[in-house]
Formats: sequence, C-alpha cells, structure tokens
Amino acid sequence: MASAKWPVWATERVEIAVPRSDWSARGEREREALEAALAAWVLGRVEHVGSTAVPGLAAKPILDFQARVADLGCAPRIAAALADQGWHLVPVELNGRDWERFFVRVAHDRRAAHLHLLEADARQWGERLAFRDALRAEPALARAYAAVKADLAARYADDREAYTRGKADFIRGVLGTR
Repeated sequence: MASAKWPVWATERVEIAVPRSDWSARGEREREALEAALAAWVLGRVEHVGSTAVPGLAAKPILDFQARVADLGCAPRIAAALADQGWHLVPVELNGRDWERFFVRVAHDRRAAHLHLLEADARQWGERLAFRDALRAEPALARAYAAVKADLAARYADDREAYTRGKADFIRGVLGTR
C-alpha cells in the first residue's frame, strides 16, 4: 500500500536483476563495515544472506545482511550509529515482524542493502543461513527459486509484501527437507 508520505525507496517496484559478479565482493565489504560499526552490539559475525549471497542467482539488487544482538532494544542506538551511512530503521509497525528490527540502506533514492537484527536465539537466524547454504550447494534448487521469484516479481511488482509472502511456501519446503 503506497503513501505519498513515504520516501521513494519505501515503495519502489520489485525488480529482479541478472546476477552480478560483484555482489559477493560488495557483500563482504559491507559485511565488514557493518561489523565494525556495530561492534558494541553485535554478537558474532554479521552474515550476508538473501539471493545476492548466492553466486549466479538472479536477485533484487539489494544486499541482505543479518546480525545477532542480545536485545532488540538496541535498535535506536544502532540507527543513530548507522544514520550517516544512509541506513534507516523501519518502524516495527511497517515491517510487521516483531521478532526483528529491519534497516534499509538507501543510495540515490533506492534500496541498496537491508539489515535484519535478530536476537541471539531467534530461529530465523539459522533458517536464513540454512536456506542460503542450500541454494549455494544445489544449483537446480537455486534455478527453481529464481523461477519462483521471476514469476512473483512479474505478478507483484508493485506489492513487495505480496512478493515476499509468495516465496514463503518454497522457502518452507526447502527448510523442511533440511
């Protein structure tokens, strides 16, 4: 649901890009920068997740990361620490996931990266890593996922939430086999 009050990046269309060979290197640089900026809060390694973390997989050209924290209450302090780098904390009411805090890094009025803060014991931490690793390990599975995403992007280009919901059954199917 679009609103004239929202920034451009909040309602941008879902567009799948051909795989870029630099996503991995860009992901590593961004991951290292996030670890340095969030050292006071993050428990362990920041992880590059999502489709850009899978070599050769078509994806929205947005790098996704996840980081573990002891308590999600640190999100406002993290927002302040990341603000000068173009990061925005998305209100929980808009994200709709009370189990995470979601940040978007914006460049040129477009989403460039996402950061998902999760508490240390959140089950989603392991699920995202397991899904990423399954796609990395099984090229046929990654191709099937690419086809699902392309179909959903064509149907829901103007509805990011519907696009995301549409991937859920595929993801659950993969995780159910692990």
